[in-house]
Formats: sequence, structure tokens, C-alpha cells
Amino acid sequence: MRHHLILRVVTKLLAAPIMLFALYVQFHGDFSPGGGFQAGVIFAVAFILFGIVFGLDKVQQVFPTWIVHRLMALGALIYGGTGVVTMLLGKAYLDYSALAHHPEHGQHYGIFAVELGVGVTVSAVMISVYYAFAGRPPRISDEEW
Repeated sequence: MRHHLILRVVTKLLAAPIMLFALYVQFHGDFSPGGGFQAGVIFAVAFILFGIVFGLDKVQQVFPTWIVHRLMALGALIYGGTGVVTMLLGKAYLDYSALAHHPEHGQHYGIFAVELGVGVTVSAVMISVYYAFAGRPPRISDEEW
């Protein structure tokens, strides 16, 4: 892969804007199309593209597997924890009106927290799936092709 200089340079240039666009989709998900799932997939694409171009070892140096596994759990905890907090505040599970003094503000905070949890989980799961598939040994060697 060392001879693909243009591909390597373009990948390095595109990784940050892809992640920035994922953050835009995440934070504007309640105002426009998008949200946690879409943002999580877009964010994962930056790392998957990096891994395809530079190799699995390099992307795992940037984003180790142990961090990916913990982010999967963290995202689920953010999602579920939002519901538990609403129950502790005396409302039903994921009744966001309990999260602020005004129900509309609570809706905004609750949706933001849940979408953040979904985004973190989806991103980590997509990267983990890529790691699992890219890390498998090939069934046929390059010479047999």
C-alpha cells in the first residue's frame, strides 16, 4: 500500500471532515434529518476508511479495540441511564419531561442524551464489526488467486 500516495494523503485529509460532519448530523438530529444512528455510522466510516487504506494494525493503534468495546457499553449506558434518571425523578421510563423545569426543555435534553447514546453505540459497533471482518485470516492466499 505504500505506493498509493494520493489515496493515503486524501484519506488523511478526509478523516477529520467526515468526523466533523458526523458531529453536525448528531447535534442537528432533532432539527433536521439525522440523529444518533446516522451520525454513528458516518463517524465509524472515518475509521473504517482509515483502516482500509492504512491497514488494520494502524487503525487499531489510533482506536484500540478495548476502547471500542467500552464505548459500546457506554453508549448503551447513556441510553438506558437516561430512562433510569427519568424513573428516579418520578416519571415513566424515558419520559423526558422530568429532566428539566419545563417539559419542552426536558424533551430537548432527553432526546439529546438518547441520541448521543445511540450514536456512540452505533459507531463503536460498526468499528467493531469492521475489526472482526478485517482481522480474519484469509481462506485463500494471494498466490492462489
